[in-house]
Amino acid sequence: MKKNEEYIVDIIDNGYEGEGIAKIDNFTIFIPGAIKGEKVKVVIVKVTSSFAYGKILEILEKSVNRVADVDCSTYKRCGGCNLRHINYSKTLELKKNTVQNLVNKTLKNKVEVKDTIGMENPFNYRNKAQYPVGTDKQGNPVIGVFANRTHEVIEIKECMIQNKQSEKIAKYICDFAKENNISVYNEEIRKGLLRHIVVKVGVKTNEIMCILVLNGREINNEEKLVKELTGKFPNIKTIVKNINMQNTNVILGKENINIYGDGYIYDKLGDYTFKISPLSFYQINPIQTEKLYNLALEKIELTGKEILFDLYCGIGTIGIFMANKAKEVYGIEIVEQAIEDAKENCKINNITNAKYYAGDTEKLLSDLIEKQNIIPDIVVVDPPR
Repeated sequence: MKKNEEYIVDIIDNGYEGEGIAKIDNFTIFIPGAIKGEKVKVVIVKVTSSFAYGKILEILEKSVNRVADVDCSTYKRCGGCNLRHINYSKTLELKKNTVQNLVNKTLKNKVEVKDTIGMENPFNYRNKAQYPVGTDKQGNPVIGVFANRTHEVIEIKECMIQNKQSEKIAKYICDFAKENNISVYNEEIRKGLLRHIVVKVGVKTNEIMCILVLNGREINNEEKLVKELTGKFPNIKTIVKNINMQNTNVILGKENINIYGDGYIYDKLGDYTFKISPLSFYQINPIQTEKLYNLALEKIELTGKEILFDLYCGIGTIGIFMANKAKEVYGIEIVEQAIEDAKENCKINNITNAKYYAGDTEKLLSDLIEKQNIIPDIVVVDPPR
């Protein structure tokens, strides 16, 4: 098999990122945008020793699960979504199958993965948006998303999964940058000021945090920006400059400078209020988070006598959500700011039976069990990928 060769193939499965899978003489080809059951004409765009990538030239036989009109103009180039060409109920099935295949690879005693619990309205649900800032062909600042597998910024018109307020705020800042000669970061030459615009929204409280990620410290007309931004979007409670002058793919640097408000917003999950800082992790989809936490509570069946470990705990949302039904909660998280927020969140919610530790989960877990003889009855984990 060689690059630029064309084939007609049957799609026999979908991979974990939704890509179609075909085989020619038992050689695997991954084809983005193809759906199991389809027959497609493809051109080979990359060949390795063990697999190849193909690009669809023509769909000869369509799946009944293919969406007639994809609802996003930049979907084919954007790296943000993989499954918008497939109807929603089918994507839930694909996600279930992905998890099923992963657990069955490693478990001797096989388990049956339950159906994925979907959303009633799977649109505009994300409470955090991270927009890279680039330039168009005329050199004007644009916000968007990185093109799939590249760092080319694709300008977005309307994103169907981001909070609508986030998009409006980011576009306003982008226009302000253009009008006030605020330079845009160019990662090839590592010059320019504005790298990313990050917007966090408290969906239940309507509080908004705006983070300007900078390759420097000073912004032209900073006071004017704050005045205009807060006047146009009164739900903005805080604006933060995040300093990131490293040559890195990591979006946020470690230093934050508050230029409006106190650097925090609040949101609610169930009956609990949580304080959110620029660097702390908070679940992206709060609607599904409540469903997830309530389901975990239901399955765990706490009686009030249990010691519960909340590992990779972030700002403490899971442990605090369960603390009133447990004897003691111990949370571990490597991000120190998140642990400070977790402790603060305990105070806010009058939780007195939870303790939080900053550090590497693998090391601190051993310390709690072996040195302090704290033995958990329940362990809840939400680890990083």
